[in-house]
Amino acid sequence: MTVLRRDAPARRGFHVSRRGVLAGAAAGGGLVVAYLLLPQRFDAPLKPGEGEAGFNAWIKIATDGVITVAVPQCEMGQGVTTLIPQLAAMELGADWRQIAVEPAPPAGAYPNLALASHWAPLWMAGGADLASDPDSLLARRFAERTRFTATAAGTTLASYEIPVREAAATARAMLIAEAAARWDIAPEQCRAAEGFVVAGNRRLRFAELAEGAARRDPPSVAPLLSEEPAEAPTGAGTGGDTAFPRVDLPAKVDGSFLFAGDIRLPGMAFVAIRQGPLANARLKSFDRKAAANMRGLLGIVKANRWLAAAGETWWAAERALAAMKPIFALADPADSDTIANALAKGLEKGPAQRIALIGASEVVDGKPTVTRRYDVAPAVHAPIETASATAWLKDGKLTLWIASQAPERARVAAARAVGIGVEDVVLVPMAAGGSFDARLDHTHAIQAAVIARELDRPVQLVWSRWQEMIGSPPRAPAAAEISARLGRDGSIIALKTTIAIPPFMREQGARLFDNRTTIAAREESAGQADPLALSGAVPDYEIPNLAVDHVPVSIGLPVARMRGGGDALSAFFTESFIDELAEALGREKLSYRVAMLGPDLKMVEVLQRAARLAEWNGGEVASGQGLACHKMTLGTRTGRIACVAEARAGEGGVRVTRLSAAVDIGRIVNLDLARQQIEGGLIYGLSLAVGSAIGFNGGLPTTSRLAGLNLPTLADSPQIAVEFVASDDPPFDPGELGTVIAAPAIANALSSATGQRFRSLPLDLASAQPSGGGAL
Repeated sequence: MTVLRRDAPARRGFHVSRRGVLAGAAAGGGLVVAYLLLPQRFDAPLKPGEGEAGFNAWIKIATDGVITVAVPQCEMGQGVTTLIPQLAAMELGADWRQIAVEPAPPAGAYPNLALASHWAPLWMAGGADLASDPDSLLARRFAERTRFTATAAGTTLASYEIPVREAAATARAMLIAEAAARWDIAPEQCRAAEGFVVAGNRRLRFAELAEGAARRDPPSVAPLLSEEPAEAPTGAGTGGDTAFPRVDLPAKVDGSFLFAGDIRLPGMAFVAIRQGPLANARLKSFDRKAAANMRGLLGIVKANRWLAAAGETWWAAERALAAMKPIFALADPADSDTIANALAKGLEKGPAQRIALIGASEVVDGKPTVTRRYDVAPAVHAPIETASATAWLKDGKLTLWIASQAPERARVAAARAVGIGVEDVVLVPMAAGGSFDARLDHTHAIQAAVIARELDRPVQLVWSRWQEMIGSPPRAPAAAEISARLGRDGSIIALKTTIAIPPFMREQGARLFDNRTTIAAREESAGQADPLALSGAVPDYEIPNLAVDHVPVSIGLPVARMRGGGDALSAFFTESFIDELAEALGREKLSYRVAMLGPDLKMVEVLQRAARLAEWNGGEVASGQGLACHKMTLGTRTGRIACVAEARAGEGGVRVTRLSAAVDIGRIVNLDLARQQIEGGLIYGLSLAVGSAIGFNGGLPTTSRLAGLNLPTLADSPQIAVEFVASDDPPFDPGELGTVIAAPAIANALSSATGQRFRSLPLDLASAQPSGGGAL
């Protein structure tokens, strides 16, 4: 039986501030070298229990045969609690039925090096130079010393595949050495398979060897098993990695799976909350007397911008808040109109900051042949599980049960909020009931810690759906203007993309790395160019002259990253524009794209496979088919996707009937998980294409329930076909590719179905514009 454990201990650790890193870098090479060469020593985060032998930070083996694998990434439905143990089991030669999982606490032993490198511009000046360097020593030291194990941007495989395999190979070598010594033979005569060390007819279980093997010195280098290229599935729905069923699935099916809101502690109070809007709000007044005699009320906690009530039940606390009628004062409230005006003004007047240039700027900035404008409205993450946290402050020690994509940053924020050291915060990692990057923020961790301190008892805070809408920064809205200068043959001589958007990744970084409030983060980031916010804006097409400009607008509202990041915006802008060009030129839309891809034959293959899978008919007017492709990069790793959507205008709005996608993500580690991630991403991308948008009036969201977001239901879900390209390239995480490609493919399909153009997200039949929007 496979077991999912959640009793991992939290670790004490060393904190190095972002400012400290910058100070060392600015002081000169000597300090930097000294910083880099300091020895790194970490306590074993994976503590062996009774009857268990620990081999390293990743693996322990019990005398009953259970092999426990540490997972330092947040399980959010993406299957990471299966993927990482699978890597260990395959390299170790274990029996999958004996694998257990232990969510690991934030620790220096598990640095997310790929994400630290990718997000280097957010934690150090000049960090752009590290963004494409997955082997950066500076990023490694930063990630180790700050216990940066964040889960985001599809970095799990890039950061953890090799460390996990190396840890398993080391344990395998130690088990083999122990068995060889007992048999008095050379280790080369032994092998590990299905939970046994085998030599001829002799075999010993890992459980029998574990204690003796763990006392042996680990080898200086443990060779990895050879990598075989992934077997290529021949079509949608074929085959699967059924040898590694999901660890978390049985508990999620029978309801025994635990989330942060499922924790129960003796004497625990249940907490509801009212928050001021995300803009500069403060709690102005409330009627404490109105709740004084309410049954089940255990306490009231007041802060500058929120009011919380604790009760014997959550509903008792919620009723108390309703009775007290808190009123918030709001300075400069955000409205949908002011947001739209700020974006439009940014495009019209700038100032724009150039973040990418290929070729000659005088050619790019010359008079264009065609220009188009595209818009994306603010969107909410809307995970099924709202923000939840359980906290207990006792004897100066805070224990926090929480799902966090950046657990160490949540620890730091909670510690500072209640005035204790980070080493006095024990964070118990919980799985998230969805996130889509909402759990990169940790306001609820701070609130739960403060409430636990004020009430001097364990508390469980759960945001209502309305409070989730109010308290979670939405995906940044954007407006883009794309212009092209065309040659006589219709080829693109120059392409210029200008995107007006708040610097949302800089805001996210200020909250994450500098522990800034949402208001302070927005103010600090104002006016700064943010290349990470415009990721993917340099397309894969071979265009001789190309520029990308960022207008960092302020919209009076904090914003955040969402699944897909900047690529989910730039893919919609670019692929909609390319489709318009092909249509206006009278070109077949697949061949028009292929002609511009130059040496990227892998993308050509992905496009052609998607076309075959969908029985592509050219995307002519009234066909209802639309095509889009996109390439994502993470360091030296690349993922490619092409999608053909079939859509129409139906009763009640846009109807998507089929999505056919071809994907190249390098070597596939787990086919089932890869397929689930692409399919789930396509559905999430569909939700962003037709809904998820949120308006603002007087600083408050105009939608309070999921039902008001026009999210696709099961009946609205299209048929999905996915085909993977066989490859032995390094694996690329598929989690964001589907989200990125869905909206442009659907928009192009709807345009071909109606003969009109849709240049705004979410897609609205009433916003259609004449196809072409002006002749070339």
